[in-house]
Amino acid sequence: MSFSELGLIPEILQAVTDAGYTEPTPIQRQAIPVVLAGHDIMGGAQTGTGKTAGFTLPLLNRLARHASTSASPARHPVRALILAPTRELAMQVFESVKMYSRHLPLRSICIYGGVDMNPQIQELRRGIEIVVATPGRLLDHVESKSVSFNSVQALVLDEADRMLDMGFIPDVTRILNMLPAQRQSLLFSATFSEEIKKLADTMLQAPVL
Repeated sequence: MSFSELGLIPEILQAVTDAGYTEPTPIQRQAIPVVLAGHDIMGGAQTGTGKTAGFTLPLLNRLARHASTSASPARHPVRALILAPTRELAMQVFESVKMYSRHLPLRSICIYGGVDMNPQIQELRRGIEIVVATPGRLLDHVESKSVSFNSVQALVLDEADRMLDMGFIPDVTRILNMLPAQRQSLLFSATFSEEIKKLADTMLQAPVL
């Protein structure tokens, strides 16, 4: 099976080709059509299985109709939120988002702690569609009113089990409570403990496993 059989638009297929990929991995084959169809997902995937492209490609595909070359920040509200437990993971996901959206006028940012917030605030104010963030720093931006979730259509929780291990679930729950009820939600985890299943129950609607 090739990526072109998965229903992705030409701009994204071109980016996949640019990246040198020809065949989707098992998680990509399963996840991409489900995300494109608008369903919620509970995905079991280890790091290194290609799951990042499994959610990034179809999310970008769904956001492509909103892509705008306008300079106005109002034309670039936050439409997708991707939460990762560590700065390193957030950076990896962000690199994928940048790579796969290179032929689309969609803007993305990576937000994490341990650095000055001001450059992040300035970038957010210019208008950003896709925010990749660690939960704690994202809440800092909520406190400083530099980010709005009113237009969020999709949420991805990556490495949920590590979020749990690192004590981030209360932060994640706070963020969930601020998001529009009408949205698509994707949860990925290497393992599914009772706590993760409980979180999935509050976060996902009729998810595909």
